[in-house]
Amino acid sequence: MNKTFRRTKIIATLGPASESAEVLEKILCAGADVIRLNFSHGTADEHRARAERVREISAKLGRYVAILADLQGPKIRITRFKDNRKVTLQVGQKFDLDTALPPDAGDETQVGCSYEDLPRDVKAGDTLLLNDGLIELKVDSVIGTRVHCTVIIGGVLSNHKGINKQGGGLSAPALTDKDKEDLKTAVEIGADYLAISFPRSRTDMEEAQELLRQAGGNMGLVAKIERAEAILEGTIEGIIEASDAIMVARGDLGVEIGDARLPHVQKNLIRLARTYNKVAITATQMMESMISNPLPTRAEVSDVANAVFDGSDAVMLSAETASGDFPDRAVAAMARVCLEAEKYPRQPSNHRLHERFGRIDEAIALSAMYAANHLGVQAIGALTETGSTPLWMSRISSGIPIFALTSHEKTCRRVTLFRGVYPISFNEKGISDHAVLNRAIVEEFQKRGLVEESHRIILTKGDLTGRTGSTNALKIANIADILAAAPENWKDYCPGYQ
Repeated sequence: MNKTFRRTKIIATLGPASESAEVLEKILCAGADVIRLNFSHGTADEHRARAERVREISAKLGRYVAILADLQGPKIRITRFKDNRKVTLQVGQKFDLDTALPPDAGDETQVGCSYEDLPRDVKAGDTLLLNDGLIELKVDSVIGTRVHCTVIIGGVLSNHKGINKQGGGLSAPALTDKDKEDLKTAVEIGADYLAISFPRSRTDMEEAQELLRQAGGNMGLVAKIERAEAILEGTIEGIIEASDAIMVARGDLGVEIGDARLPHVQKNLIRLARTYNKVAITATQMMESMISNPLPTRAEVSDVANAVFDGSDAVMLSAETASGDFPDRAVAAMARVCLEAEKYPRQPSNHRLHERFGRIDEAIALSAMYAANHLGVQAIGALTETGSTPLWMSRISSGIPIFALTSHEKTCRRVTLFRGVYPISFNEKGISDHAVLNRAIVEEFQKRGLVEESHRIILTKGDLTGRTGSTNALKIANIADILAAAPENWKDYCPGYQ
């Protein structure tokens, strides 16, 4: 066996540059593990077509690929300028934001705002940041619907640019009416993950979970950490607990908290997610220059590598694959950087080393990883219904591949987001003899070229297979011993074996 497994997963965003079947196939072949559908753009029908295309091409390639549906969330933006022109704001000039101004009446002195509560959310002395922080306004006063400002940092301003309040504090709800309709579309197309934009507290994530339940959806919830108030101590822990994953969405977050704070906040968010056994995604401008260039900058290479060093489960490409000139090259470049970064020596993991476990299956998962890291095994096989056991395993730093063996296609797709976990479709139902089950797993591994007879592996499973939360057994064995332990007619005891 001489296989190299990239542990850090890659999320690629579909858009005009990548939605064709030809380019999508190139992106998947280049290394994309998860496809993101950005509901900020496109119609429900367009997203249905894209999801269907992902399923068709992944099936053609014999791959499991998860779909991440990313809800738009509250977009706090200016409206439009007269004749759709751009204006140039000069330092020191007066400039007003008015929620009552007609939507196309903006000029060099004022512009409308689509967020009606802006005058209630700001006060004199606050700082407003427009166009991803490139333009800075100081609030002088608020009178009725009009926010009077002075330009602190000027620049060119055009239609529909975003507004952030430095330090956070805008009270817009995380889930808009549009999001609630888009959530239903995500359920309809069978998305595997749902990303919630701008959550302020665990309540926002719990609302999304309830809406999912009402719509009959079964997908992992991703909290996009974009607001300054979301990272407050006590708040961020609640958001993580109420989610299956977090995304360090560095665009709006960086604007609200300031760029200098962003690196250590990123590290802390990833650490917290892993502490709570949740998935961590690092996103935004990771290879931004590849929108128009065939190679990343050295700074971008270092950024991706540092996200890997921090322990990210996945790194994400946005405009690079959605609208860039080199979508498949961007994925290939990111895969190349991740593989090299993963060669860097790992620090010994002490994840939950001094804590008591409340669940037997979690204790088995973490015991397997500590044994694997100290014993020298070539592969880990985890029989799983929901993916929980391989998720817990993946919280421990290791270079040993973890194979999630499951008969559920949904679980196969979901685990594609977990660091160092790879899905294998495997039907263990009806196999009551554990020697036969072990042999069937090894046979599956050998068929895929994952192990050799001289290797040693770890298997985790339950006495009662096919039941959620029943993992209670850990087996460490040499491949040769597993092969010898099963009867010669072992296939007769495997109803689902192909």
